[in-house]
Amino acid sequence: MYMKEMDPTVIAGLRGELRLAEPMRKRTSWRVGGPADRAYVPADLDDLCAFLQSLPQGEPVTFVGLGSNLLIRDGGIRGTVVLTHGALKRLALTEAGEIYSEAGVAAPKVARFAATHGLQGAEFLAGIPGTMGGALAMNAGCYGAETWELVARVLTVDRRGVKRERAASDFDVGYRSVMPKQSRDEFFAAAWLRLAKGDGEQSRLRIRELLQKRIDSQPLEQPNAGSVFRNPQSDHAARLIESCGLKGLRIGGAMVSQKHANFIVNLGDASAEDIENLIETVQTLVQRETGIALHREVLIVGEA
Repeated sequence: MYMKEMDPTVIAGLRGELRLAEPMRKRTSWRVGGPADRAYVPADLDDLCAFLQSLPQGEPVTFVGLGSNLLIRDGGIRGTVVLTHGALKRLALTEAGEIYSEAGVAAPKVARFAATHGLQGAEFLAGIPGTMGGALAMNAGCYGAETWELVARVLTVDRRGVKRERAASDFDVGYRSVMPKQSRDEFFAAAWLRLAKGDGEQSRLRIRELLQKRIDSQPLEQPNAGSVFRNPQSDHAARLIESCGLKGLRIGGAMVSQKHANFIVNLGDASAEDIENLIETVQTLVQRETGIALHREVLIVGEA
């Protein structure tokens, strides 16, 4: 049984907002993608748990934050999307001196929060244009640092709405990869971050430097999803793509950025199909020219 067949009074008893045929192109940084059958904006974490408990067992669920590392195909997403940004928004300093951040908090906000409280080590999060949920799921990183270097423990919620605390040691963490050591159907709901004490002004200065570096090197003026491909061992995807003469390569409204070769930009009228075809074309040409296989960093979901 899918959600559309549920008793409407069950949905009405929740505190969040349920939306039908939600346009997902406004929910991704590439500004493409078809609609989700349903989208739910929880009022808070407890409301999310109640919502998950209310869903039929067969209902597919997809979590979306800022959609900055995500390509949603033109046919949209079947089932229900949970929109976390602006919903799972609690950010606090614990009595133990750790930062507690829920999954919907933007990573740059965590960087600024840490600096404000005289904690150092989270400055790189200012360069990650996504939420903490996404950063946890993929071990997002930049400028030589990664999210899970900061994680003391996480809070997960499973498909039945049950919350659990998990230690960082419960996960196998690698480059842009996070896998539970035991197979579990759980989503990241929050994390506790352990940071060293530092100089808040120095941290704010570092954040400004990193943001300027991002402005100077990335095509922020055009819709994009950040780095498209993972860096191969001892090399950089951008260097390989540029060495093959692929800057400016275009399919429909999608183009390999002239500013940063590991970015694909939406020139304004791209479809998700244009972007996916361009991703596959770049992979094929780089493999042919260099013998190196590029692996996607971005997640592709939905139906063509």
